[in-house]
Amino acid sequence: MSDPCSETDIAGRLLSLQMGSQLLIALFDPHDQLRFANPAFCSTFGVGADERLSWEQLMRRGYEKGHGSCIRTDDIEAWITSARSRRGKQPFRTFEADLTDGRWIWMTETVQADGWMLCVGSDISSLHADERELRVARDLAQRAALTDALTGISNRAHIMGHLEALLRRAPISGAVAILDLDHFKRINDTHGHLTGDEVLRDFVRRVQPLLKPNEGLGRMGGEEFLLLLPDRALREAELMVTALLAAVAQSRPLVDKPDFFYTCSAGLTLLKDGDVAAAALARADDGLYRAKDAGRNRLVTWL
Repeated sequence: MSDPCSETDIAGRLLSLQMGSQLLIALFDPHDQLRFANPAFCSTFGVGADERLSWEQLMRRGYEKGHGSCIRTDDIEAWITSARSRRGKQPFRTFEADLTDGRWIWMTETVQADGWMLCVGSDISSLHADERELRVARDLAQRAALTDALTGISNRAHIMGHLEALLRRAPISGAVAILDLDHFKRINDTHGHLTGDEVLRDFVRRVQPLLKPNEGLGRMGGEEFLLLLPDRALREAELMVTALLAAVAQSRPLVDKPDFFYTCSAGLTLLKDGDVAAAALARADDGLYRAKDAGRNRLVTWL
């Protein structure tokens, strides 16, 4: 006997149920633009009918107006930088969050290979307050262990974990690049370490807007960074890194030194079936060495 419900009927039923659900449900596209949200999500985050905001715009507006996520920071841009280093990097993750209306939610992120993300939040405010405080403290400690304190992005351990996960996928697809700021010691020696720190933070601010949600940037140490570009073909990855180098070279990060600028060199390689992290990084590092040797402020691909 055939099922009387067609796929269209089932899809319509699902849509109807979520429209009346108290769960916070939202769908983001590969560019992290909000493409759908149910009434519960819209009410919580102050989203108007048919608004098409990015996740970053949602967070900034919520921070300014005091609705949605409870963001405890004096620097919303640094908070967004840190949050982006975790957002959309795994097929599935969960975390807990406070809302400005006093609710405590359990949020899940489900990410497809092409970058579409489903976010679902459940109200768990009924859990005991003492347990809640312990879990929040645990989450903060875990985030600190994965974050570079200066720049707010992934630290070496966190970004290497993402690389290992990328190499376990089948089939392996994408590219990695090692990025190194040119003459960084000279910047520190000439302008001081505080200026050097600001240059590192500025570098992150230039790179992050160019990344898709499932792409990652981590600080390996000093002035060296690792860039993960899952599912990018070689030419697409080269164009992206070339745009990155141009954005960095055009930056003027020091208000009191308007003529100051800095550059970056990059080594890029494609990931291969059977690759291990050390082999992929060695190829990217070979490319970086050749970029430096050829005069810096350039990309060299080494396969």
